[in-house]
Amino acid sequence: MTSFEEAETEETVTCLHLTFYHPCQDEKMMFCCLNFCKREQVRADETAKFGRDSSVCRYNLMDTRVSRIQFALQFFRKLHTSENCFEIKNLSKKTKLTVNQTELGYLNKIDLPWKCIICFGDYQILAEIQEGESMDYFEIHLHLAEAPILQERCLPCLPSLQPVPENGISPSFFLSQGKSPTEIDENELC
Repeated sequence: MTSFEEAETEETVTCLHLTFYHPCQDEKMMFCCLNFCKREQVRADETAKFGRDSSVCRYNLMDTRVSRIQFALQFFRKLHTSENCFEIKNLSKKTKLTVNQTELGYLNKIDLPWKCIICFGDYQILAEIQEGESMDYFEIHLHLAEAPILQERCLPCLPSLQPVPENGISPSFFLSQGKSPTEIDENELC
């Protein structure tokens, strides 16, 4: 056998992409301790903590309005499935944390949806999970947003309020096709 044949099968790794935004990020440099350049491996049994206390938190936010430990992310596997997931726990006694409009008080936790927006104070974090197979470790890839993730703080994460016709085809589809919708009697359908 060749070394290629004897090599272990490569596993894909679950990666949590976190895109950060704060309205004063250019002036205050609160993200200066975060590494936005590469994916970072984290052991599956470790908790990824975010906050301003560098002796406790793996990911430091340099802002006095951030709690010593703001929140933690824990990797886990759902019971009776092969699905890898994350849960988020609010570890701040002073600041509530929201995940897609679900408010978490101190020590509250929730499973992280595959794509969601995490907010606390003026911080906005877009979290996206890229599924993988490995149970030994996961990766965290940090990104920095140039513009706000939420354009309107009062309407976070709401779906489009445009009406959808009964046939399920959006009028914008016809406009992009250079056609306009035509009304037909339902009795004319084949």
